[in-house]
This record gives sequence, C-alpha cells and structure tokens, in this order.
Amino acid sequence: MDLKETKLAIQSNNFRITLHALKELEADDITIKELKKSIASAEIIEDYSYSKPMPSCLMLSFDNVGPIHSVWAHDESSSRFILVTAYRPNPKKWVEYKLRR
Repeated sequence: MDLKETKLAIQSNNFRITLHALKELEADDITIKELKKSIASAEIIEDYSYSKPMPSCLMLSFDNVGPIHSVWAHDESSSRFILVTAYRPNPKKWVEYKLRR
C-alpha cells in the first residue's frame, strides 16, 4: 500500500471505522482524533498489499502516551480506507514495536 495515499485519505476523513476497531480504540483509551494526529508521522511496518478481500497494512505511529498499531485496508472499488483495528502493542511481542518476536 502507498503510505502517502493512505495518510492523505486518513487526514481527509476518507475512511470508515469497523466496530471491532472502535472497541479496540476504547479498550486502549485511544481517541480517533489522537490516532489521526499520530498518522502524520506513521510508517508502514507490515504491508499486506496482496491481502484479500482488500489490500491492507499495519502502521506504527505514536501519540503522547506511546506507540499505536493500526491496520488499514483499502477498498479500491470505493477508494475509501477502512480502519480494521488499532491498539497499543505489547512490548513483549514486538522488537521496537516494529518486528514481531
């Protein structure tokens, strides 16, 4: 997935949020506003461009509390992005929040 295109879509509110993502955001006390702000400096750490039914990616960003992982899918038929999930990564499962242990 294209990082620049993904960031632009998110900043332009060209996305929808799954119910699962809303639950995860609430569980980790992350607001949509904080997530959107953090995306400005996000990076793609896992690219699932060939994922079905839609290409997607795992992004790493940081807010004032710490790291956030968010999974974004791209619905190419509508040109919209979908926030699949977002959460605070467990440091025991990640090396520098970028590589799975």
